[in-house]
Amino acid sequence: MRLGSRSSNEFIQLLNEKNDSIRKSYLPKITDLTKMADVKVMMGDSTITEQKTFDPKKVSDYFQRINNSLKKWSLQDVSVTNNQDVRRIFTKFEISEGNYLLSGHLSLQFHVLLYYKPVQRVIDCQKDLSEIIDLTKNQQENFSDNSDQIVLEKLKEMGYKDFDHQKLFEVFYENDDFREKVFAEIQKDAGVDFQELSEKKSKLLSELDSLLVETYQTSNVLIDDPRLVSGEEGCLLTLDLEFVKNGNREGVFDPRKMSDSVKENILNHLSELEKIIQTS
Repeated sequence: MRLGSRSSNEFIQLLNEKNDSIRKSYLPKITDLTKMADVKVMMGDSTITEQKTFDPKKVSDYFQRINNSLKKWSLQDVSVTNNQDVRRIFTKFEISEGNYLLSGHLSLQFHVLLYYKPVQRVIDCQKDLSEIIDLTKNQQENFSDNSDQIVLEKLKEMGYKDFDHQKLFEVFYENDDFREKVFAEIQKDAGVDFQELSEKKSKLLSELDSLLVETYQTSNVLIDDPRLVSGEEGCLLTLDLEFVKNGNREGVFDPRKMSDSVKENILNHLSELEKIIQTS
């Protein structure tokens, strides 16, 4: 049973009141931890601008402090999903009381935006990449437009004078070494080392990746599970109470059958959780 669900039962209403109180304590904490700050970043077109962001580590540390304080609860480590554009920091915890299990889930979901660091090296890498791309594109287009004739002429220079287009296709298809030798000769004449350019291009792209900087965006609202799954920004706090029978969890049960001591202890666990959320 998800706390916050409507019920005429007095105990469930008490749980719902406690759930509301905990949520009201949780949202201001997350709002404070995700305060935005301005940072300078570079756009893909080399324009330098200011972007707002927050520090997700503050939220991770907050969740960890909560876990550290929940001494008697079973805990799930604080985790971060690794999706590129939407990420989630979350933790889960639970505690048994008689045949009942009280469990909680805390999350913050946020979007990740990528920019470059505002440094000259980004512009230099982009310029070098552009030159390489233009050079290889022009050479490849020239070869593509005249490929058969260029290959036949090169073969004649190498002493192969009886090749026609059909024979050329057959030999190139069947003999990898011969094909690579011919293309190496053509590349040498063209004055362009495509392999070297390709390696340089890969290094520049890798360096540009190292110059990326992440910024983070979220909304200071409480969301529910469906909105979390759909990728909406915001924080989540859910509490569930289930009846455990033969190792199976059942969300539907009769609260009138719960003993007074179990009810009291469950309320005490929620009070403990609320205090920890407020003070961590």
